[in-house]
Amino acid sequence: MRLIARFFGFLFATGAIVFVLGAIAIAGVVWKYQKDLPDYTQLKNYEPPVMTRVHAGDGSLLAEYARERRLYLPSTAIPPLVKQAFISAEDKNFYTHSGIDPEGILRAVMVMVEGKHMQGASTITQQVAKNFLLGNERSFERKIREALLSLRIETAYSKERILELYLNEIYLGLGNYGVAAAALNYFGKSVHELTIAEVAYLAALPKAPNNYHPFLKRERALERRNYVIDRMVKDGVVKLEDAQKATREPLGVNPRVLSPNSYAAGFFAEEVRRELGERYGEKKLYEGGLSVRTTLDPKMQVWARKALVDGLVRYDEAHGFRGPMRQIDVSQDWGPPLADVPALGDVSPWRLAVVLESGDASARIGLQPKREKSGEVARERETGLLTGDGVRWTRKGSVRSALGVGDVIYVEPMEGRPGQFRLRQIPEISGAIVAMDPYTGRVFAMIGGFSYDQSEFNRATQAMRQPGSSFKPFVYATALDNGYTPSSIIMDAPIEIPQGNGEVWSPENYGGSTNYGPHTLRYGIEHSKNLMTVRLAKDVGMPLVAEYARRFGIYDDMLPVLSMALGAGET
Repeated sequence: MRLIARFFGFLFATGAIVFVLGAIAIAGVVWKYQKDLPDYTQLKNYEPPVMTRVHAGDGSLLAEYARERRLYLPSTAIPPLVKQAFISAEDKNFYTHSGIDPEGILRAVMVMVEGKHMQGASTITQQVAKNFLLGNERSFERKIREALLSLRIETAYSKERILELYLNEIYLGLGNYGVAAAALNYFGKSVHELTIAEVAYLAALPKAPNNYHPFLKRERALERRNYVIDRMVKDGVVKLEDAQKATREPLGVNPRVLSPNSYAAGFFAEEVRRELGERYGEKKLYEGGLSVRTTLDPKMQVWARKALVDGLVRYDEAHGFRGPMRQIDVSQDWGPPLADVPALGDVSPWRLAVVLESGDASARIGLQPKREKSGEVARERETGLLTGDGVRWTRKGSVRSALGVGDVIYVEPMEGRPGQFRLRQIPEISGAIVAMDPYTGRVFAMIGGFSYDQSEFNRATQAMRQPGSSFKPFVYATALDNGYTPSSIIMDAPIEIPQGNGEVWSPENYGGSTNYGPHTLRYGIEHSKNLMTVRLAKDVGMPLVAEYARRFGIYDDMLPVLSMALGAGET
């Protein structure tokens, strides 16, 4: 008995010594790593980068600008199903642990001992500490700091606040941050509309989004999603029969493609982006979550673009066909090389095509194949017929003389003739249209060129042009401010201005009007008389007219020559 007592005494003493030494070691580690821990209280005022959304006049979404695609949702706005899915996938004991989950650590160790694979044991709180305060460095030191921070975060914030931070910050692939943006951009839904299968797929992504890509790694994505559904059943989040139905569903991912091209409004959206950047700064534009309501009328925008394009195309085609864009080999499968040819995304219904066979009366063409969401070229091949009517504007006599096999061209479907197309070419001459309310200045439509994809230069706002007769009122304003009255008499008659180089400038009235004679200044401005305007500017003096043009903000430094009185300069 005495020997047994000594043995147990020895075990107790040894255990006590080991416990004390362990406690000292742990205390030393805590003391060492807690000295320079980040300030976790900054999470209280956390304002994540949120994307700016631009809306048209009717409220439809026009464009989004962001460095991180994120829509912030408070915890109360996130459905319980979404919360529970992420908890089941990432941290089933979230509501019961104090920042570190001993059960999860033990489970990860056992999996590692069994030699299956490395399994993470980080709780949601630890992931918040890592994502917000520590970074992704893989080291033992970072894990210790992460654990210490997690304990402090748990004492300072409620579980709902921690979960809110996590669900809005986590990266979920394809450029999406947070559950709200991911739901919208993966499935085109709000978080409240997501099904069990959709919620489970989102909850499967934090582990490694690229490993569960919905198109490139579809099978692994389905396997991981179904694993999350199984975890939700075990945690009592969903019923077994609902889960079984969900596991049979396809991924159903359909990435949302938002582009101003939907309204042919690339130039307008870019102008809004520039103004927002100048007014609020780049940080506020890309991270401030602005909600912008513009004056754009989507219907009027489409009509205006069609009017401009039709006019530019008519003018361009009147000057003849300049030949194909390029040549490709069509002896093999012509789909991939044609798909590699860059196409303008805002010239619909125009499409790129390649000539497969060319005859005198018609040519068989292959249309540029679309790409799958995975980026691969679609297997389907569309063909059509380019008829003689579709190339008549080239004045080449026959289709064969205009186009050869392998020529890459733009074509447009012919109305009322299924499968038949008309030859098109990108105009060399461009233009612009602005439609606005003259009383309020609201811009309803703006097209700055033939194609925004071709060139972002906005001819409506960035190009200089001759003001023409619209400058005449400033000449008359200068005169009225310097001794003239509306009843002052000005001669409307031919005038010759020596140019100083032996040449003579002889301006004329619009339309060659010869109703010459003395008229009042009021008559001259009402009828936009060129000859009266030149005489008036000559009498007032062009240096003074130039000064008034500067005061009105029309020209910074106008050349003081008489032709400028008729709006000949660019501004």
